Amino acid sequence: MSLQPYLNTLKALSNRLVALQRPIRILDAIKWGPEIEHAFKAKGGQALPRVDADYYQRQPLSFDPARLDQALLELDKDIRRQLGHGDAMGRILRATVAQYQLVVQLLRHRGRPEFGDYSRQLYGSASDRIRGDRKTLRNLGERLCDIFSLPAVAHLNRPYSNDIDAESAVLMLRQRMERYFGPNRVRVTISDDIVSDAAAGGDGIKVNRRAFFSELDIQVLEVHEGWVHIGTTLNGREQPWATWLSVGSPRITAIQEGMAVLMETLTFSSFPQRARRVSDRVVAVDLAEQGADFCEVYRYFIDKGISEHDSYRVTQRVFRGGQVAGDQGSVFTKDISYVRGFVENVNFIRSAIQSGVPEIIPMLFVGKVTLDDLPLLYERYLEGVISAPRYIPPMFRDMNGLYVWFGFSSSLSLMNIARVQRHFNQLFSQLPQTEPLYASAQPDRRDTELD
Repeated sequence: MSLQPYLNTLKALSNRLVALQRPIRILDAIKWGPEIEHAFKAKGGQALPRVDADYYQRQPLSFDPARLDQALLELDKDIRRQLGHGDAMGRILRATVAQYQLVVQLLRHRGRPEFGDYSRQLYGSASDRIRGDRKTLRNLGERLCDIFSLPAVAHLNRPYSNDIDAESAVLMLRQRMERYFGPNRVRVTISDDIVSDAAAGGDGIKVNRRAFFSELDIQVLEVHEGWVHIGTTLNGREQPWATWLSVGSPRITAIQEGMAVLMETLTFSSFPQRARRVSDRVVAVDLAEQGADFCEVYRYFIDKGISEHDSYRVTQRVFRGGQVAGDQGSVFTKDISYVRGFVENVNFIRSAIQSGVPEIIPMLFVGKVTLDDLPLLYERYLEGVISAPRYIPPMFRDMNGLYVWFGFSSSLSLMNIARVQRHFNQLFSQLPQTEPLYASAQPDRRDTELD
């Protein structure tokens, strides 16, 4: 096939997928109303939430599952027939179609045992191993929980006042989005129908009317939701042919959420308690996959000293869509994506630098992609088929500082940290007992809940 007819065909097939996936809203389809939390806490956290298959049936899907499944099947056949079985771009497109077919089945089985099986096919399991390593995500999650629970956390726990109301937060975020993206590119609105404090979708950010924020929360929203989630959406929409790069199937969740956490880290927007929330999610998924019910997972975090509010939140995130009784391990495993994606993105960046191809790193922002997609997409970029990403965070636009940061961090990994720690412990043991820097700080400050 000559180039221009091929590109026209690729775009037409891609546009069909963009249109077909539009009514799918996974989180909306499995969300719980606030009455579930109220009833759970009214019973002292001792009774399972009354959420089952019938509960979800009363929340109709925004699409006809049978009709959408058939349309996706026809699209898959047309991709093979019109682009050919061996076409590389066609393979990525077909992989994305296959993801949405699984999503249809996932949502068809809300509240049933099969829900967990489809979730693991889409997002993976806490028992999965890190790419290229023997450690499981649960191993890594537990290690991070230990690190972010060290006594030093209390010494660094600076108090941030959550005194910014939703309307003020909207104004602040609009200004920041305009500064980064330009005028009228991103919508920031108040919402009454989201469970989390804030959420990004397409080219907009919704802020929960009932939420309050700190200055640090606003900074987190800017880089997490704005620079990463919305930035990659807008970059994907500017693709002339591969328009599917503007929409996010579950296959891209890990790289998206992991990059959002990495951006929080690189901009010093995060803090130990927030990082602990991310690692707690991996542990919660693993407990639920192993058969713990909702109350048992909730109680696990209560016993770890986590507040009732945060213990409920982390537990609810894992059981939404699945079965609260726990005996089937039918749970929503999306929350392993934050830790998995962070580690895999960092390893990708380090490997690209060490392999002498740092030019591929900005392609992380070209759209909604997976790491396995990037070599091919970079090749197509060099051929003029893929457009370069327009919106790139500053440290990825000029990567000199990023190169040095990863260079130093890579060299530190060669050291025997246990021996180094013993050396400095001898010095620190002579220090007088000290109080935390911020004595008035709460030991477990609340942070913005993002989905």
